[in-house]
Amino acid sequence: MPLRQYVYFALFSQHTSAAEMTALLGIEPDEVSVRGSRFTEPAVVPVSHSWKIVCREPGLRVDEQIGRVLDRLRPHTAGIAELAGRLAAEEHEHGGAVLEVVRCFNDTDPEQQPRQQGTPEDSNLFGWHLDRDVLDFLTATGAVLDIDEYDMTPYEDGD
Repeated sequence: MPLRQYVYFALFSQHTSAAEMTALLGIEPDEVSVRGSRFTEPAVVPVSHSWKIVCREPGLRVDEQIGRVLDRLRPHTAGIAELAGRLAAEEHEHGGAVLEVVRCFNDTDPEQQPRQQGTPEDSNLFGWHLDRDVLDFLTATGAVLDIDEYDMTPYEDGD
């Protein structure tokens, strides 16, 4: 089954911009979003600012992708925890931190696919786990874990 997956750690806020988060942390994000509105036309605009460290490297299990992200963040745990706590306290559900896992099953986009499975060097991309170090980081930073899984099988009439 074709699978595309990626993970990111994000700080989000309706009032504190990604540029302000970068200045406070001293860490350049991989991706940012700028708060807009909830309208979906002509394009979706984010409802909050976000600051993200991302791993989209194909061929890795989710736990390996998480490891890559957290390897970059662990030296800054105290600063991240302080900022995430402030955002959560000031904005309740509209501010804080999240570790996001996104998995798209039956994704037929060949450019997004990892190495062919079945060769000895490939691991099983479907199984993954969170070890104590990951749980400790999530606890320290007050981050929630959000897992989104999508079936990308094309819809055909009669299904």
